[in-house]
Amino acid sequence: MPQHKSKDDLYFLPLGGSGEIGMNLNLYQTQGKWLMVDCGISFADTYLPGIDLIMPNTNYIEQRKDKLVGLIITHAHEDHVGALPHLWRRFRCPVYATPFTMIIIRLKLSEAGLLDEVPLIEVPLEGSVAVGPFTVDFMSLTHSIPEPNAVRIRTDAGTVFHTGDWKLDPEPLLGEKTNEDKMRQVGDDGVLALVCDSTNVFNVEPSGSESKVRDNITQMLSSKKGKVFCATFSSNVARVDTLAHAAKHNGREVCLVGRSLKRNVAAAIEAGYLKDFPKVVGESDAGYLPNEKILYICTGCQGEARAALMRIVQGNSRDVTISRGDTVVFSSKIIPGNELHIGRLHNALVELGAEVITEKDSFVHVSGHPGQMELSQMYDWIRPEILVPVHGEIRHMVRQAEFGRDSGIKNTIVPENGTLIRLAPGPTKIVEYVDVGRFALDGQFLIPAEDDAIVTRRRILYNGALVVSLVIDETGEFLAAPEITNLGSPDAGIERFEDTIIEAVFAAADKLTKKQRADKNKLAEAVRVQARKAAKNYTFKETGPLTTVTVTQLKKD
Repeated sequence: MPQHKSKDDLYFLPLGGSGEIGMNLNLYQTQGKWLMVDCGISFADTYLPGIDLIMPNTNYIEQRKDKLVGLIITHAHEDHVGALPHLWRRFRCPVYATPFTMIIIRLKLSEAGLLDEVPLIEVPLEGSVAVGPFTVDFMSLTHSIPEPNAVRIRTDAGTVFHTGDWKLDPEPLLGEKTNEDKMRQVGDDGVLALVCDSTNVFNVEPSGSESKVRDNITQMLSSKKGKVFCATFSSNVARVDTLAHAAKHNGREVCLVGRSLKRNVAAAIEAGYLKDFPKVVGESDAGYLPNEKILYICTGCQGEARAALMRIVQGNSRDVTISRGDTVVFSSKIIPGNELHIGRLHNALVELGAEVITEKDSFVHVSGHPGQMELSQMYDWIRPEILVPVHGEIRHMVRQAEFGRDSGIKNTIVPENGTLIRLAPGPTKIVEYVDVGRFALDGQFLIPAEDDAIVTRRRILYNGALVVSLVIDETGEFLAAPEITNLGSPDAGIERFEDTIIEAVFAAADKLTKKQRADKNKLAEAVRVQARKAAKNYTFKETGPLTTVTVTQLKKD
């Protein structure tokens, strides 16, 4: 922390979710205590081969965990709660959430064997809780999941209104409309800083209502004759409810495919939502129904390799198949970075003879994030002194800062992960840059995203690998022909790749003195350099393969 800080200062520090969509983790500090808001994951891309999940590096708060008074979870989307089972042991603190979100948290912690370790405090809807020097008021908004909360964080240094994910839905299908009077009262009470979702800031129009999506999908299904598959986010419970009711209206039974989807529906029913949700048909029974009588709701709308829809397309589902005449609806938005995976999935579906419908073809999706008209309404209600855009790529956050200034908010600041921002007292400013990064979940291990294991894997992915095994005596003379293992380099030249590398091995050895050849470490390094160079010249690539040389030295009889 800066040396000039006082106990009355109020700071904001994002460790994830600023400059990116997903992986949200935010910190507030006052009177020497820290409060965490959200603890989410994101999905890895091809830059992290073999990695499914990434999450913020929490080293900074781990070093101050004795000052961390609690973790507030705003809602149950994975990019806000998914890292909790993986990271909690690193900072250990009580966790606060509303009932539906707490059901999801308990399920996650139970699967991780942590349920009996984590102090869980369930907060009622619209409830308040004192957490150290912070008074946190949970305030219901609308989104695409039950119980999305903004949190008003009151401190002696000032009040922050942290929106979480939100939109303004005039006809929400789950939960109540946003209480405008209560929002205005928040503004009347005074707000120092609005920390606000930036995801849809480029949308001039409002996000729209889930009820309109329900009407359109219901009408669209009336013309479909074959099986219908609808892919959406498993956590978008409102959309799952929409699809189920559209199916029921068209005389179709509903089958849920995907473990997380079934889990979230069960949690919503337990929390008192989805009261009219139709009885579902099991995967093994759905195949006995006529094609025009079944609708499958599936995970995998982002082309995830292990999700239900991809498994079905690849023929890895025992009970569910897609065939000619079927329809596959992607009731979701493409998350930036997933375009390639989704495009391949679309092509595979078309090859199977299915009709593919996306949000670009029909009104089958509505966003859960605010457009400019909704942002303007929030500004009018809250009337903050400071606007801090978060939850977006840098272009989204910069645009919201511009939009906020155009709307009359004079003080705006755009954070990046690791920027420690003093909100009060005095001018808003970045006072320190702290170390940040990402953790990658590699099987059961949580490792830095730039761990040697991942860097090596990435080098092999792009450049291949070459292993040279040598056996020498005490004088450095070869006792056997070099053994070459080629992983990923082509062997289609005039000369065979293996012969080229063996020639390079002998050339490297010939350049060494007898003493150097007898030193297996010096021999290995000389051969590694020459063999990699030869492989690079053979392929005409700018970078040679990852090259390893092993030398076994035997004593003479």
